[in-house]
Amino acid sequence: MAKKETLSPMMQHYLTLKEEYKDAIVMFRLGDFYEMFFDDAVKASNILGLTLTGRACGLEERAPMCGVPFHAVNTYLNKLIKAGEKVAICEQLNTPEEANGGLVDRGVVRVITPGTIIEDNILDDKKNNYLASVFISGNKFAISWIDISTGEFNVVSQKFDNSSIIEDLLLTIYPAEIITDENSFKTLNAFQSVNINKLPKIQKYLDWTFACNTAYETLLKQFNTQSLIQFEIDQDKVAISAAGALISYVIDTQKRELCHISSIKLIKNSDYMVLDSNTIRNLELLESSKDASKKASLLGVLDKTCTNMGARNIRKWIEKPLGPLRHYPAWEDTWNGLPYNISKEINLRLDAVEELINSTAIRKNLIETLSQIKDIERLCTKVSYGNPSPRDYLAIADSLSCIPKVKSLLSLLNSQLLVDLNNNIDELNDLYQLLFNSIDEDASAIIRDGGFIKKGYNQELDKLKNAKNEGNKWLAELEAREKEETGIKTLKVGYNKVFGYYIEVSKGAIDLVPLRYIRKQTLTTGERFITDELKQIEDTLLNSTDLAIKIELELFDKITKTVLSYIPRLQSLAKSIADLDTIISFAQVSLNNNYSKPKINEYIDKIEIIDGRHPVVESLLKNTNYVANDTLLDNCINRTMIITGPNMGGKSTYMRQVALITIMAHIGCFVPARSAEISITDRVFTRIGASDDLAYGQSTFMVEMLEVSTILLNATYKSLLVLDEIGRGTSTYDGMAIARAVIEDVTQRIRCKTLFSTHYHELTELENSIEGVKNYKVVAAEKNEKIIFLHKIMHGGTDKSFGIEIAKLAGFPKDVIKRSREIQKLLKNINLTTQKQTEDLEIVEIAKDNRLKDIIKHIDLDNMSPMQAFVQLQELIDISKED
Repeated sequence: MAKKETLSPMMQHYLTLKEEYKDAIVMFRLGDFYEMFFDDAVKASNILGLTLTGRACGLEERAPMCGVPFHAVNTYLNKLIKAGEKVAICEQLNTPEEANGGLVDRGVVRVITPGTIIEDNILDDKKNNYLASVFISGNKFAISWIDISTGEFNVVSQKFDNSSIIEDLLLTIYPAEIITDENSFKTLNAFQSVNINKLPKIQKYLDWTFACNTAYETLLKQFNTQSLIQFEIDQDKVAISAAGALISYVIDTQKRELCHISSIKLIKNSDYMVLDSNTIRNLELLESSKDASKKASLLGVLDKTCTNMGARNIRKWIEKPLGPLRHYPAWEDTWNGLPYNISKEINLRLDAVEELINSTAIRKNLIETLSQIKDIERLCTKVSYGNPSPRDYLAIADSLSCIPKVKSLLSLLNSQLLVDLNNNIDELNDLYQLLFNSIDEDASAIIRDGGFIKKGYNQELDKLKNAKNEGNKWLAELEAREKEETGIKTLKVGYNKVFGYYIEVSKGAIDLVPLRYIRKQTLTTGERFITDELKQIEDTLLNSTDLAIKIELELFDKITKTVLSYIPRLQSLAKSIADLDTIISFAQVSLNNNYSKPKINEYIDKIEIIDGRHPVVESLLKNTNYVANDTLLDNCINRTMIITGPNMGGKSTYMRQVALITIMAHIGCFVPARSAEISITDRVFTRIGASDDLAYGQSTFMVEMLEVSTILLNATYKSLLVLDEIGRGTSTYDGMAIARAVIEDVTQRIRCKTLFSTHYHELTELENSIEGVKNYKVVAAEKNEKIIFLHKIMHGGTDKSFGIEIAKLAGFPKDVIKRSREIQKLLKNINLTTQKQTEDLEIVEIAKDNRLKDIIKHIDLDNMSPMQAFVQLQELIDISKED
């Protein structure tokens, strides 16, 4: 490209701005279009499918150029953001008239990135859109994440062992965008992790924003406070660094301070059951593993919420079930007359669900009322950004009009959680009255056309709005009054586009014209005059539309400033409505699906489920009777269930349903079972299936081993493990050895509750040798070389996997099935022969072992010389080599 000085003034201005935003596509406002130039134009035209044109720019060749209409920009923004691009919006900061023929000033007013989207038609109403930051210092790290479309702001900090911990946390948050500092970036990239390629690309941001002192001041300013003590991060330097840098990035890209981000929540793992990304994926908590749809997931079953706020909230409750170590004020040391227990919040939810199930009319009325409440959280963001529309205020007013009915219905209920929610719900009647009285119900979404302030709100505005309708009346009244006062019977009030409004007097009546008349135009037939009153009417009539719009905009600005002061109260209301909506959804689903109230508290040390069902599978098999199964797991003699049986028999479904029922109980929902007693569980781990990670040269088996290693290192006696086919990715003996070692470790050392499915039928022998291991099998029947799946779990083991029968069901050619059966019989005969040989060898080996033991038993190490020890060792070696 030629030197900047050779370009036209406008293109020089463009390149000056582009220099500041090298990593973004600059959308440069020119009239009714956003234009892109040079490399940005080439890139955008490919992504957006636009025709690439050119513009004279002072160079010999025209500058590559493409553009989009400003009124349709969101559609194009969506495509650019999905393609991973940042977009800098450059607006005209003054008008051509204000520029006095010079260059119109322009500036970037906002940088839109994947994590800073607030546009309704780009965001998913039912999901949060997070921006995250990562900071590592010494042996600690922190992750902070924010949804600027709702104001939700969180941070977590903990010990740093390796990058996989960070990446797994990020996968559970799944941010759209991640920033970090230079040092943390290098640290993360030093690890060859399984998960890093599953995340959005991590980008470096300004190091100085992560400096603790700078970050601390950034947070104080954002929250308008003198200390961070109330947020519990005052002494947590890594948390402060991560959170403060994140706010700096938001302000830097959004070019404004956002008052709806007014607090931060410290997430403590002890407050929640920990679910890692593998567990969330394997149990299909949020989406189906097959097509990423919500329908075939636990969320799809449980989400019957009425509001967008509730939909996002129920998703978070499922991701973070209530955990075992929740902390409450010291004075709350009793509950229902019993010593205070850690399951209080879970049972408060369950009690609320129960009462709503039993209060049919109230529940239905609440559902109907909540369905009319709009997305208050994201409406607050629009106000905070300073770009709300009149319809946004109508949406807030309509939502607030529903609140008195919600409170009236809740006042009829007695469960503690619902009583607390009712007490916390703020009617905001003063705000409702302001919006109801000020915004016209028929207001358009665009404020530039006016007509959005309601009649009766402002007298001056009403007069201007009435001018057009009342103008003829005012002129007729003026004409009649002037005729009477002057005695000029032929006097007329008229108008033309050149001279405006006038009073016309014929030549014969000129002598009667009063002195207050000001000559405006001379005609052959008479004279035209103007008066102060007519001039005022003229100004009103000719300028009423512009004046009305100006006054409306001033009034709207005042209303917006008032609404800004209500944002904290509106956000609190939104949180209460979201919680209520989620509880009602639990109640409705529990009623529709015949779920039962689980018993869950710290005094229960078992997971005992009677007639349990898989909630998702059951919902998909609407016309089929689901086969229910029992479960008993504890920390004593029923710690580990070894489950054998054929593929497709239901082993994985059964294990998943136990995990799902446990999770459902912890989020405060009824469960698909006739009854259930659930112990407080700190983590649910799953190891189900695996895939290669070729980018790092890691095979399916390596991925499996990494996941199992994570489980063994982090599980506790309060954990629930779901392990499916451990060791199947390697040779039979290696796999069986690993599987047995894992069973021994989880049963004897960790002593946690474990469901372990396997095709290594030899492992069923462990029931007789390890306390806590119990064998269970999936019952299947074989008839005429056909297999019938009964989907029933019973105590005992099995030595059949029905593999050939499954292959037959899958449509294998008949010749292949026939040959498989022949080979199967041959292998069985070989195995019988091998078994007899093995038994003979075992007799010899036993005798050999006895001789070795006898020699070792009589060795006297204290009185042996080195030479005697050498002779003794040689004797042992010779015996061990005997055939």
